[in-house]
Amino acid sequence: MIYLVAACLLPVTAWPDGRLSVCGQLPADTTQNCSGHGGGTCQGQQQYCAPTIYTGLMLLALGVSSIRANLSSFGADQVKNQGRDTTQHFFNWFYWSTNIGAVFSLLVVAFVQQNISFLAGYLTPVTCLALALFIFLLATPTFVTKPPTGSEVSAMIKLAMQSWGCSWLGGTRERLGAHWWDLPPNKGAQPGAPSPEEDLANFQVLARILPVMLTFIPYWMVYFQMQSTYYLQGLNLHIPNIFQHDQDHTDTLQGYTFPDAWLLLANVVVLLALVPLKDHVIDPFLARRRLLPSALKQAVLGMFFSLASVLAAGIVEWERLWYVRHNQTVPQLIGKDHYLAATLPIWWQVPQFLLMGISELFVIIPGLEFAYAEAPKSMKGATMGLFFFMSGVGLLLGLGLVALLSLPIHGWMRCPEDYGNINSCHMGNYFFLLAGIQLVTCLLFIWMSRCYQSRPPQLRASHRCPRLVED
Repeated sequence: MIYLVAACLLPVTAWPDGRLSVCGQLPADTTQNCSGHGGGTCQGQQQYCAPTIYTGLMLLALGVSSIRANLSSFGADQVKNQGRDTTQHFFNWFYWSTNIGAVFSLLVVAFVQQNISFLAGYLTPVTCLALALFIFLLATPTFVTKPPTGSEVSAMIKLAMQSWGCSWLGGTRERLGAHWWDLPPNKGAQPGAPSPEEDLANFQVLARILPVMLTFIPYWMVYFQMQSTYYLQGLNLHIPNIFQHDQDHTDTLQGYTFPDAWLLLANVVVLLALVPLKDHVIDPFLARRRLLPSALKQAVLGMFFSLASVLAAGIVEWERLWYVRHNQTVPQLIGKDHYLAATLPIWWQVPQFLLMGISELFVIIPGLEFAYAEAPKSMKGATMGLFFFMSGVGLLLGLGLVALLSLPIHGWMRCPEDYGNINSCHMGNYFFLLAGIQLVTCLLFIWMSRCYQSRPPQLRASHRCPRLVED
């Protein structure tokens, strides 16, 4: 519901009358739109929608995070008792479903926004969200649910601080767990809430999961290049005009422009094709021969594919800059922006998107499966939220690295102020740096996948203290 309310702010701000009601106004003396030369008069007050837009984005983030942290684990709960492999099938098709939504968003909504109106483009996802909420509410009686037992996060924070020696919480610097029976009972807990010893067991499990989660961060740094540097690279490659028409044939799409968001479709289309192949062919084939690797070992394989993807991007960038240095460029219009692109066709980017799509199959889907399977029973949502939280950390670190490399003195990513012009950058060096970071991560993850020992299935379903293996 929060997601839906926040999404409704977007079409309101795209509607002139809506902006009058939700946006403020800048004073006339602060506006820059003045007519004439020297002594001209300003055009009066202008609308100022930044507070409304940023408030909407914060609400969207709150809604998205609540859904992501709970929807995948909630969906897996619906099928976990229907067979041995149903959870694995669920996460395959869950991820496939999210990419169906991405195809619709990029292919249809982006085209409508760029060529028809932002109002119609924003109303489309609002309608979809409202329909999704309606279906979800209708299906509520059929869902497998469990009664709320209170938040485990506060208990985990308290145990962490106790393990760090916070005396005001009764903590010591002794190894946590030596005197778990001395933990005070949680008097305010709801019926069915974990006992103190169960809280301790959950804390110990999370302490084992956290290093694995942290090791996903460099992968996310590479993954989000698709929406940033891969995308920017594509804008500076030659894109065929799909809306061309000649004098003898009238094209019904005359006047429409190529939506730049379509450059992100390559990865999504790859996933739509590969997920069914993985679910129906690859996984059953490996399972019959008892060769199906664990989730962490699948993630190792996927990280090598992401390493290959960013290496391919670096090679394409070197080739693109060769064309630019030899004046083999062509002006092109993408959306409403002009680019001086290399004549190298954009199809050269297909391998890097294909490799990144394969990496998602073996990193993100097994990562979701790992987080769900290893999470304590009472902390499924929190653990899934932690998995997605690491993706945000990876994105921020990637942006921070770009900012660091964009410093004026010898910055590889230091580019002119001309929007979208990367012809004087050394973005290929940035790709190879990411490849080096990903290579170190792959080696670390190989060691971690060998040392990590999953909990037995009977312990995953219970609250008894598992015997932890020292790595």
